Amino acid sequence: MGIVEIENLRKTYAGGFEALKGVSLSIEEGEILALLGPNGAGKTTLISTICGITMPGDGTVRVGGHDVVRDFREARRMIGLVPQEIHLEPFTKVIDTVRFTRGLFGKPKDDAYIEKILRQLSLWDKRDARTRELSGGMKRRVLIAKALAHEPRVLFLDEPTAGVDVELRKDMWGVVAELKSSGVTIILTTHYIEEAEAIADRVGVINGGELLLVEGKDALMKRFGQKDLHIELTEPIETLPAPLADRGLRLSADGRVLSYTFISTGERTGITSLLNDIAEAGLVMRDMRTEESSLEEIFVSLVKEGAA
Repeated sequence: MGIVEIENLRKTYAGGFEALKGVSLSIEEGEILALLGPNGAGKTTLISTICGITMPGDGTVRVGGHDVVRDFREARRMIGLVPQEIHLEPFTKVIDTVRFTRGLFGKPKDDAYIEKILRQLSLWDKRDARTRELSGGMKRRVLIAKALAHEPRVLFLDEPTAGVDVELRKDMWGVVAELKSSGVTIILTTHYIEEAEAIADRVGVINGGELLLVEGKDALMKRFGQKDLHIELTEPIETLPAPLADRGLRLSADGRVLSYTFISTGERTGITSLLNDIAEAGLVMRDMRTEESSLEEIFVSLVKEGAA
C-alpha cells in the first residue's frame, strides 16, 4: 500500500462542474510524482482534496492509512503543502514564521531541526531577515520551509516554480532532489514539462478531471517516445526518387535532409533497409543523426487523445 491512496475520487462544484471524475492513484513512499495537465485539468482540486482543504464529493483518500475526512488531524499532520500563491506575513523574520508554523501543528520547539531545514533550503543566512525583504525565489523557499516545519512525510508542491526564472528553477529542482533523499514523498503539479523530465520518478497526466495515465518517466519515454532520423545528403535533390516515395520520408525545403520517424522500441525500425534503398537510389549521405521525442510532445499527444 502506498503512503497516499486515492480511490474513485470525485468532486462536483455548485453549478455542476465536474472537477474530478473518479480518480484513483497510489503514491509510493519516497517517490517524486509529477502531475501534468493544462489549466482547469483538476490538478489543484486533487491536491486540495488530499490536503483536506476541499471536501470530496465521493470516493476515499488515505494518507499514511488515515482517511482525510474521518481522521483529518492525523492525515493533515503527515502533509506539507506549498501553495501556488505566496502569502507571508511581511514583517515577520524568516526563522520566526517557520517556528510559528511548527507550533501550529502542536510540535515541540526544536531549533536544531529548524536550523537544518533552513540550511537545506539556503535560508540560514536570511533567518533574521523580514520576509518582505526577500526575493520571490527566496519567499518560495520560505513557503517550503514552513511546509516542512512539522516534519511531514508527504510534501505537495503546487506549481512550485511558477514565475521563477530558469536558474532559480534549477536550484529548486536540486532542493526537491535533496528532500527526496531525506525520505520525503513529493507530489508536484507543474506546467513545465522539463521539470517533470528532470526530477520525477513517475509522471501522471490529468485532463478534464480524469487521470489519463500514470507511469514511470523512463517507461513513458520508452513506450511513447518516437525518434526522428535525419539524413544529410552530400548533394541536394528536388524530389524523392520513386523507390523512396512510399518509405515515409520527408524532404527538407532545401533538399539536403531526409527525415524518417520510427518507434525506438519496435522490434523492427526499418532503418537498415531504408539506408540500403537510399544507397541504391544513388543518394550519398554526408551525416546522420537521431532526435528523441520530448516528454512535452508525449504529453500533448496524450491530452489530445484524452480529449478526443
